[in-house]
Parts: sequence; C-alpha cells; structure tokens
Amino acid sequence: MGKTLFDKIWDAHVIDEIEGGPSVLYIDKHLIHEVTSPQAFNGINKRGLKVRRPERTVATPDHNVPTIDQHLPIKDKLSKYQVDKLTENCEQHGVELYGLNHPYQGIVHVVGPQMGITQPGMTMVCGDSHTSTHGAFGTIAFGIGTSEVEMVLATQCILQPKPKKMRITVNGSLKNGVTSKDVILYIISEISASGATGFFVEYAGEVFRSMSMEARMTVCNMSIEMGARGGLIAPDQKTFDYVEGREYAPKGTDWDKAIAKWTKLNTDADAVFDEELKFDAADIEPMITYGTNPGMGVGITGSIPSVGDISSKEVPSFQKSLEYMGFKDGDVMIGKKVDYVFVGSCTNGRIEDLRSVADFVKGKKKADNITAWIVPGSKQVEKQAIKEGIVDVLEEAGFKMRQPGCSACLAMNDDKVPKGKYAVSTSNRNFEGRQGPGSRTLLASPLTAAAVAITGKIIDPRTILQN
Repeated sequence: MGKTLFDKIWDAHVIDEIEGGPSVLYIDKHLIHEVTSPQAFNGINKRGLKVRRPERTVATPDHNVPTIDQHLPIKDKLSKYQVDKLTENCEQHGVELYGLNHPYQGIVHVVGPQMGITQPGMTMVCGDSHTSTHGAFGTIAFGIGTSEVEMVLATQCILQPKPKKMRITVNGSLKNGVTSKDVILYIISEISASGATGFFVEYAGEVFRSMSMEARMTVCNMSIEMGARGGLIAPDQKTFDYVEGREYAPKGTDWDKAIAKWTKLNTDADAVFDEELKFDAADIEPMITYGTNPGMGVGITGSIPSVGDISSKEVPSFQKSLEYMGFKDGDVMIGKKVDYVFVGSCTNGRIEDLRSVADFVKGKKKADNITAWIVPGSKQVEKQAIKEGIVDVLEEAGFKMRQPGCSACLAMNDDKVPKGKYAVSTSNRNFEGRQGPGSRTLLASPLTAAAVAITGKIIDPRTILQN
C-alpha cells in the first residue's frame, strides 16, 4: 500500500516509538516568539541546559508588540518584559533573533516563509496554534504548548502521537470574488469547528493547485479552526519558485539536491486516508461568520440559520452566541452595520492581501463610520507595500497602515475593538472577546473587508467588482 504525503514526512522524522504511545519526532525548525518562550527558556536555564541546536531555532517578537511608534521604548510593562526576555534568552543561547525594527521582524508565520526558513518535507513547530500555516509548503507543521517548547529547545525532538489522516478535495473553478479565505471558511462551516479533530489534513484538487503560495498559506493557517492538528498541501513548481533565492533556501548544488528530494513529496495513488471529503468550487461564495467560532459562517448573501436547523444539543451554545453577537436566527447578513475593519494577522497579512485591498479601494473613500486597521505581517511586507505604492493608495482612501505585529487578531497589545462594536476581520478566530473584551468579530476575506470599509456595512464585494 502506498503512503500519504503526511506519512512520508512523519516516518522520515521518527527517532523512536513508544509502544502504544507517542513517537519521538525530530524537529527541523523551531520558531519562537515573546509570549510562549520565556517560561520555556526559564525551564532549561534552571536545569542548566543549553538549546540543543540553536541554528534550527529562529525568534521574532510579534504577539504583544505595539504597531505604532515601534522605534520608541515599549510603554506596556508586560510587553516590554516579554520582548526584553526574548532578546536576553536569544543572546544567551545563540538563537537568531529578528527583533523590533530589524528588517526581517514580523509575525512568525509570515517571517518563516518569506525568509525561506520554511521548506518542503520539514517538521516545524512553534508555541502558537497557527503554525499549521507552513503546511502550505508540504511540511508537517503544528503548534505546541510551553512545556513542549522547552522540550524542543532542550532536545530538538518532541513526543507526539501520530494523528489520523484526512484528505479534503475541492475541484472546479472559483467564482469571481471568491478567495482562499472564503474556501477555508466554507469548508469549516460545512464540517464544523470540530469536524477535523484528531486529523492532519491534506488539501487536494484543482482549487488548491491553482492557488498562489500565499493563498495556500491562508488555507493551511485555518486548519486548526476545524479542530485539525494541522494541514498541508503537496509541493509543486509554485512552491519551488517561491522558495528559490530566499535567504535560508539551499543554493547551488544543494538546491538541485533539494529539488530532487522535494519532487518526491506527494501522496501515492494507492494511499489510503482515514477520511475523505470532497467539495465543489461552484458552491462557494464570499463568506462571513455570524457567531463565536469559525464554523458559524454563511455565504455573504445568505442568512443566519434558524434554531430549527440546529441540532438540539447545539441549540444552547447557538443561542448564547447569537445573544453575544446581537443577532437573531434567520437574520440576513447583507446590510448589517460595522464599526471596525482589521486587515492583517498570520492569516491575511501578506503582500497579496494588501494588494487586494489596495486594488479594491483605489479611487474610493473609506466610510466615515469605519475605523480601519491595516497591519502588515512583517517589515518586508511593509517595505514592499511602500515600494509598490500600496500605502499611498490606502492613505488616499482614508486608511492608515500600522507597523508589523499580530495586532487586533488577539488584541494582546493596544489594538482592541471596543465592547459591543462590530469588526470585520481577516484574522482566524471570532471567539468572544478575541479582539477586545466584549468585541464582536465577523471573519471574512481581505476583499470582503475592503468592501465593508468602503460602504460601512456588510456587502457582497462582487456587487462593487461588477461596477
């Protein structure tokens, strides 16, 4: 019997196996940031240990950093402490650090790919659930807890049970105005926020093959939002072209050897998955969430389900969610007023995302009732946006681009949506209070977010694209 792509990578990294228990898995790259690493470094320091392979660890502050005046000392005491400890620990243990104002600083899951740190066939971990982003390159990438961060720092290995395997295939052609974010929100809405629990997902089919690398990253990023351990897409020529020439990418004869190895990274025709799901691209339209988990989403022209359409065991949480959001079952989404728009995060803070917003708003003006935060995913994205004139377009439309960081995705810094206000967000989670205590989040694509910013309300972006 053939092997899946996941099996090929996993099996190649197993150091040992505990009978009836987890595997000892070797980790190729370990990404760290300022929030989940201080306790881990403290643990190895107390035990008198060193980072086992510091050259395989890369650090950057992102979660809790300010997105205004980054050249000034950090005002928030907790944020300053965390960033200072990251700097101190990296210096002590010889770990590469892209600190604030470094030309490579940014959200860790944006920095990894753009630096060529992320490469096909790797195992990658980080103390952040959206590490699954890197699966777009044909890697096994997943988030870990702080104690596991310590384990990887000390040993370059991790104890990990092998997940089950799921393949999600989407064939056909996407309609105009439907993006990768809509594809993954649609899948999650169809199978629920727990529909892939216990699985590692491989995405296959015409839709994913036609996507750019940055679009694939958006899909893999949100694998965790349907309960999956991670998601991946088999590498192809697009993958190789994206990686080639980047700072950490193999060079010369090493590149040729890497390509020879990477071209073998695919699922065998006779490989068997534990579960297979298939969807038709024609059924997908721009998506918007209405509730408090990413599975509570509908097509932009649709309406919130009625209570009668919800299973009895889910009715209490469904009603609680609608009460929090200030919505009613059966409500149509089109026309609902919005207060904030956030474009950014490790889901949609890349240059292609900013381009799509700039292309849409060019020659238009932001609605007066909208506060818009446009936050690039890294210093390199910021630099490219300036170079391409994206910043000029945004400013002419009434937007203002901030500096790199996770920002309002999880609101650990000052970028918080006020209580009771509605935010259309390109990030990955719409949990209660995710973007600030009492805030109300509606997840959408950058294209839909741009349309909302211009009109001040929920709108199908295709109606403007057609004009």
